[in-house]
Amino acid sequence: MNVQQNKQNAIAFYRMAYEGNPKKAVALYVGDEYIQHNPDVADGLQGFIDYFERMQTEYPDKSIEFVRCIGEGDLVALHTHQTWPGNDQYVTMDFFRFNEGGKICEHWDAIQQIPEQSANANTMY
Repeated sequence: MNVQQNKQNAIAFYRMAYEGNPKKAVALYVGDEYIQHNPDVADGLQGFIDYFERMQTEYPDKSIEFVRCIGEGDLVALHTHQTWPGNDQYVTMDFFRFNEGGKICEHWDAIQQIPEQSANANTMY
């Protein structure tokens, strides 16, 4: 298992899908199976493609910044900062599992909107 390569591939996969080309992202970085744990996205390859194509159509001006990437064994975790129209901002933490062939085969995530006010002066990053 090449953890460094998996980290690079997880970022490339997410960036490509998020920026509007989920079909290519799936073709390059996903295996034959894709298990989805986000309840807003249908399971499987086509569910992922449909979701990100819809997001690109509805929100073409969204952006993403990759803040952290951590890899261990067959898992990669991404900590991102997403900005959506109207300066609507979110912190996401995505976890990807890679198969023995180095392809993404499973995904979990948690999303939290960045509030306008905080009880402390620390950022969410």
